[in-house]
Amino acid sequence: MDYFFVYVLIAIAIFVLSGIKVINQYERGVVLTLGRFTGIRAPGLRVVVPIFQRLIKVDVRSTPIDVPKQEIITKDNVTIGVDAVVYLRVIDASKAVLETTNYIYATSQFAQAALRDVTGNADMDELLSKREEMSQKIKEIVDSETDKWGIDVENVKIQNIELPGDMKRAMAKQAEAERERRAVIITAEGEKAAAQSVADAAAMLSKIPGGINIRTLQTLEKISVEPSQKTLVVLPSELTNLKNILK
Repeated sequence: MDYFFVYVLIAIAIFVLSGIKVINQYERGVVLTLGRFTGIRAPGLRVVVPIFQRLIKVDVRSTPIDVPKQEIITKDNVTIGVDAVVYLRVIDASKAVLETTNYIYATSQFAQAALRDVTGNADMDELLSKREEMSQKIKEIVDSETDKWGIDVENVKIQNIELPGDMKRAMAKQAEAERERRAVIITAEGEKAAAQSVADAAAMLSKIPGGINIRTLQTLEKISVEPSQKTLVVLPSELTNLKNILK
């Protein structure tokens, strides 16, 4: 009989201990009593009645979920691959448990459908240049659909836009042509500015008596530093001008 009581005590202890649950700070506990929802337990040490009650823990932290790459045909008939990431948070644990079997999977499916709809109704150029606007539209669609599950969609980000190979090559050629065009314009502007500076200097020297000739003498002095390697020819008219200057 003593062993019987020991076994009974052990069974009672196991029964009681199985009803003790620890809910972490980032979780909420949904309690079902005989299959019916009877409340939500806050973080801490909580006790439920084994067999009769069931505690389901729900993570209420912000959770990122990847939206797999979708093959999309844009409005201008370009086939691209697009993927995204969705950040969601459970704001009503009871709805997340009672209204859907798997709220993460369900949200991911809605996000895939919204991604295809939004990007499929946009041109490729619009999709590339207005990625943030496209992401916001997807967020609004998914958020409105998941409210009934107690889910708040905090953000949606379109991550990668994969273009066809021939489209990438065409865009690379266009970008290279644009860079060459800008380089030619910059070079031409530099040459124009240099020519304008020379013209301005010549105009100033022409207004000064003998200014051009003095400049000529300075030039001759520079190029005659090594006379053994250079031959200088001065025309008679230049000699006359130089003679007048020296007077």
